[in-house]
Amino acid sequence: MKQYLTFFIGDEEYAVEILRVREIIEHERVTHVPTMPAHVRGVINLRGTVLPVIDLATKFGGAETATTRTTCIVVVETTLHANLIAVGLVASAVSEVVDIRHNDVEPPPAFGTSVRADFLTGMGKVDNRLLLILDLDRVLTPVELIETLDAADAVAAEHEPSATTSAEHSMEGI
Repeated sequence: MKQYLTFFIGDEEYAVEILRVREIIEHERVTHVPTMPAHVRGVINLRGTVLPVIDLATKFGGAETATTRTTCIVVVETTLHANLIAVGLVASAVSEVVDIRHNDVEPPPAFGTSVRADFLTGMGKVDNRLLLILDLDRVLTPVELIETLDAADAVAAEHEPSATTSAEHSMEGI
């Protein structure tokens, strides 16, 4: 049995292992980072640490997530060169924490979802619904993270020289 945080990206419900979730914060103003892909919304300063913010709706080929009163940022941890890196994921709304038994997780479907099958670890069955369980280490690829963190550090150095950069934090092993 594992616990998962469930959240919505548009109308689809996704899940990530609760142990990978650091916190959930209110959506706030995101500083745009030039030359980043459309799904990289930018960066925020989270208690002195520069945090890249990714819009999974855009990454999965959809429209940018509209900011509403339920929009939030789910701060998750992913692995980059054996270090844990914190990244913000824009969510339309957070749903709940659920328990899913190993037997209730099916392999990812080859079709029928708006997300690539290799971005999923499986589909969890909870009550009468199916949850797409994200593989954070595949969704947030190392090359993309390095580019985003480097650009975020450059923006942070321009705007807030005293802020701890993401790269510095990653080297500390968060």
